[in-house]
Amino acid sequence: MIREAALIALSLLLPALAAEEPVFPYGAVYFRKSNPPERDWARDHQTAARMGMNTFRHWFLWSAIEIAPDRYDWADYDRMMDLAARNGIRVVIAEMITAAPEWMFDRYPHARFHASDDSVVYSGVSGSSATGGFPGLCLDNEDVRERAARFLTALVERYRGHPALLGYDLWNEHSYNGGSPQKMYCYCQATQRKFREWLRARYGSVEALGRAWYRYSYPSWEFVHPPRNFAGYPESLDWLEFRIDNAFRLLRWRAELFRRLDAKSRITAHGVAGTLEALPSSANDEWRSAREVQTWGFTWVASRKGSEPWKQFHAVDLARAGARGKPFWHAEAQAGPLWMQPQVTGRPREDGRITDEKDVRLWNLVSCAGGATGILYPRWRPLLDGPLFGAFGAFGMDGSVTPRAEMAGRVARWANAHPGIWKSRPVKGDIGIVFVPESEIFNYVQQGSTAHYAQSARGAYQAFFDSNIQADWVHIDAIREYPAVYLPYPVMLKAETAARLIAYVEGGGRLISEGLPGYFGNRGKAGTVQPGFGLDKLFGARESYVEFTPDLLDNLTLTVSGTRIHGRFFRQEYVPSGGTAAGKYDNGRAAAVENRFGKGRTLLIGTFPGAGYFLHHGPETRGFFLRLLAWAGIEQQVKASTPEVKARLHTGAGGAYLWVVNPSRTPRSVVVALSAKHPAVGAASDLWQQQKVVAMGRTLQVTVEDRNAAVIRLE
Repeated sequence: MIREAALIALSLLLPALAAEEPVFPYGAVYFRKSNPPERDWARDHQTAARMGMNTFRHWFLWSAIEIAPDRYDWADYDRMMDLAARNGIRVVIAEMITAAPEWMFDRYPHARFHASDDSVVYSGVSGSSATGGFPGLCLDNEDVRERAARFLTALVERYRGHPALLGYDLWNEHSYNGGSPQKMYCYCQATQRKFREWLRARYGSVEALGRAWYRYSYPSWEFVHPPRNFAGYPESLDWLEFRIDNAFRLLRWRAELFRRLDAKSRITAHGVAGTLEALPSSANDEWRSAREVQTWGFTWVASRKGSEPWKQFHAVDLARAGARGKPFWHAEAQAGPLWMQPQVTGRPREDGRITDEKDVRLWNLVSCAGGATGILYPRWRPLLDGPLFGAFGAFGMDGSVTPRAEMAGRVARWANAHPGIWKSRPVKGDIGIVFVPESEIFNYVQQGSTAHYAQSARGAYQAFFDSNIQADWVHIDAIREYPAVYLPYPVMLKAETAARLIAYVEGGGRLISEGLPGYFGNRGKAGTVQPGFGLDKLFGARESYVEFTPDLLDNLTLTVSGTRIHGRFFRQEYVPSGGTAAGKYDNGRAAAVENRFGKGRTLLIGTFPGAGYFLHHGPETRGFFLRLLAWAGIEQQVKASTPEVKARLHTGAGGAYLWVVNPSRTPRSVVVALSAKHPAVGAASDLWQQQKVVAMGRTLQVTVEDRNAAVIRLE
């Protein structure tokens, strides 16, 4: 009752805070229980508010709150919420049931994560918070999930209606601890029961399952277990698909619980932009995650990934694609250095390692150019404990204001002073790069890694990006939204995926496909006709020869449409059967086939140009990707005279804006030309730096400082 009365009094004092959301949520993760020191909390909140920060996310760690069965210690979190309200800061509550109370590991030993090698996971201290209870307990156990639900219910009921509350963040970074092919999780009895239920729904009977898995001696379901290795393709693919489905079942359980308890507050979540590499191992899937929440987001830390410009752009574009029109935030953006961690050792100082204020500015502006409408840092001030001491925060170890923090404050104040900008969104890209889940999952099963898939997809993105072509990531279920799409590493396709591709081209779509499309079909079974599932008719080609020799083909070259380009990994040769040869290998055999099918067109290339560009960055291969737009009859929407400068166009209710980003360390003068599909520009002004902009019809000229941008309003 005392707590409720205090909240009512606080709400009466702060009605505006309770009624409005920030124009542009900007701030950081602040409280992780052990950090920052309690003596600084009030001062830090005052500093954040003075700098223009309006949003904090706190880790509400189950292991730090339920200190004994049904005994909760909310004191520190109450203080966080109240300090935020008094300083005009909104709070996103990050539920952390992935940190289970210490006492639960002993009370529920059956729910500890069990690995494929029969080892068991005990409570550990997280490097991200210096707090015990990680990685939690397996929520497939009903008794553990019921306790988690009791905790989450108590959490929501305590803070629901608090004037500082903005919303909740669910399942931090959307990464399931699936382990590696050598040591997979989870094999506890509860997960095995869930797996059998999933299999029963898919196959109907244990006899049908036995035939599908080539295991013919299952007398009943109790004898069915998850595979301990990837020797059998069908069972391995089923196991990985189950783990992904199961992870999203638990996300939906969280989302439904929070919506039922608090229908007014925002439900958010964020991943790690890892869909192209970590779907089978960690259940990263932008599209499935964003479907369950109101606001999606992503973690992207340049020091861990590298500061090449395409990398952050591709991550922002991936999060935007998954959001499918919903708002999304750069939920964890770097603002300080990372020391001694394995991701940074051996790399140059400038490669995201020694962060300065210009890096903060650039990384912020890149995310905004890609469509992000909020920015938070992983730390407001760095941790003092554990291996991530000193990492990521804009402010000093003691909470002092650094030049990086000054820059963050400048961006925060500017973003919130320009509400119109965030009402407009990036235009649809010139071409779509197709994401097909089973292609990536099969790469993991077959080779124990997703490197071939990820490098093929990312290399294609890089090749387009280096010509300032906006290539959007597009899920296979949405390809009809794009007149032309590029299909990377389609080595395994399900029958329904092949049917989608056939219908897309038949209806007028233009499809460029890398090699071996559908070589492996449902359950990972190789087809006797290649390409399979009727794709031979779609592409007007039949395989005449194939090589699976990735260790020998890093320098594979072929000629397509008169251009010599790089391929990689595998090599497929063709005999046209209705199509026309459009390329050849050095031995003179067909390496590419062009075809007309229905109202559309196809171009099939017998290897992986995306992966070839990822490794070699050859100008000929880049030119080949550029000319694919002309092949598809598409005019590039935005062209930049200087390849180092990247331009993105936003349109919508807030007006038209051209974001011109210079990631280089040298000032650049650039001419940007808009295609004829966009109206001529009458006047143009830079809202960020107030740089002079010369507008002539659909052409604009501007000079952009190093690691900076111009945000040009077009009228």
